[in-house]
Amino acid sequence: MYKTLIVIDENSLVGDDLPGVINFHTYLKDYPKRNEPKTRIINLCDSEAYLSKGYYCSLLAEARSHKVVPSVKTLNALRNQTAGQPFLTIASESKLMAELAGQQTVYAFFGKSGQSEIQKLVSRVYAQLQTPLLKLTIQPNNERLSIYVEQLCLSDLPEDQRVIFSERLQSFSESIWKVQATKKQARWDMAILVNPEEPSPPSDKAAITHMIRAAAKHGIHAEALTIDQISNIGHFDALFIRETTAIDHHTYRLSVKAENHGLVVMDDSQSILRCCNKVFLHDAFSYHNVPSLKTEVVTDAEDATLDFIETNFAYPVVLKMPEGSFSRGVFKVADRFALREKLLLLLADSALVLAQEYLYTDFDWRIGVLGGRAIFACRYKMARNHWQIYNHGAKRNVSGDFETLPTFEVPKIVLDAALKSCAIIGDGLYGVDIKELNGKAYVIEVNDNPSLDRGVEDLYLGDELYMQIMGEFQKRLENRGR
Repeated sequence: MYKTLIVIDENSLVGDDLPGVINFHTYLKDYPKRNEPKTRIINLCDSEAYLSKGYYCSLLAEARSHKVVPSVKTLNALRNQTAGQPFLTIASESKLMAELAGQQTVYAFFGKSGQSEIQKLVSRVYAQLQTPLLKLTIQPNNERLSIYVEQLCLSDLPEDQRVIFSERLQSFSESIWKVQATKKQARWDMAILVNPEEPSPPSDKAAITHMIRAAAKHGIHAEALTIDQISNIGHFDALFIRETTAIDHHTYRLSVKAENHGLVVMDDSQSILRCCNKVFLHDAFSYHNVPSLKTEVVTDAEDATLDFIETNFAYPVVLKMPEGSFSRGVFKVADRFALREKLLLLLADSALVLAQEYLYTDFDWRIGVLGGRAIFACRYKMARNHWQIYNHGAKRNVSGDFETLPTFEVPKIVLDAALKSCAIIGDGLYGVDIKELNGKAYVIEVNDNPSLDRGVEDLYLGDELYMQIMGEFQKRLENRGR
């Protein structure tokens, strides 16, 4: 059985009608007492300022092995909030968005709001900030809810809220306190960059969930965050980019910033620079004798250039923008007129265009490589009635079927080509696209941000795929600074 003490400031608005009410001076001088029963403390002192009476009340309670609400950790979390940043941002159901009908201000006393439609939100905040008085501002924004939190003291309460608070205080003081199970403290913090608005993200929600679970087993506390939610990347130890990367984009800028702060980063900025530009890949493949399709760099659409392409390539010819993903910016042309037309179109946006020989296969290999070793293998089949694995012009069946295999079933020439091409890029996480025909392998490109979807790339290894990725992060975190 616990004895409950309610500790207040000397000028508190809480009266003497509740049992166990004492002021801070009494708690400081007269407790703990010998042979006292187990004690729990409801700290109602003003604790907004560091080293205030309220702060010391919670600090002393913990030193005296008294259960206390709020804890020192909670007080520090409230005080260290970044100004202007929401405490929590979550996706919301359309029904809740309609019920809110704009910004709402809610008083929460001991995790209770009195408004059934938003009680789940209040409970979610209270699970992280167990404190008697909170003021929540809930702001809908593009199908997401931003929740701002403000700590209150008793004197901040409007008159109509004081009666409600007194009732909740009495109820809470007589209740059985739920004690959360002690969780193993994570050694590191990881930000997983995601973009819920992206039409074709590198990983679906289910895969992200399994990544977070795998990270926890490796001592890493991982959070899926958007670029707007990462206010200070320096607060993290690792960054895992699961948003499609590009050079002139916040993904590359965040990668550079994270590296400058000493984080372990995938995709690292060098891999983004090298993989996102097919001109670099073509030149590197040629220099290092990586088996690949015949490719030429084109700078104009003059007749002499068209003559050169027709002399060195048979129609159809594939034209590619240097930067692009998911088969975007790639065209197959069948004659000189289409060749000139598409070249002019692409050269309007880029100084260089790649002309590449066309090789049809029923599928492309995708070999996942991490730290110089193959971790998954898929066959991506061509989209229905199309020559690529993605058909962005289709209303249905945008992508083709797939088959996931263990890496030991992949032909040696394919694995060797994949590993050789990745060695040029770095030691990160890559997806290598390869065509195989007549006993030969041809590397198409190396992707720095490979797809990792639940039920596709992980179909053979299951959760072990995510465990291997997070195990690599753990190894690099442990080696950091050595």
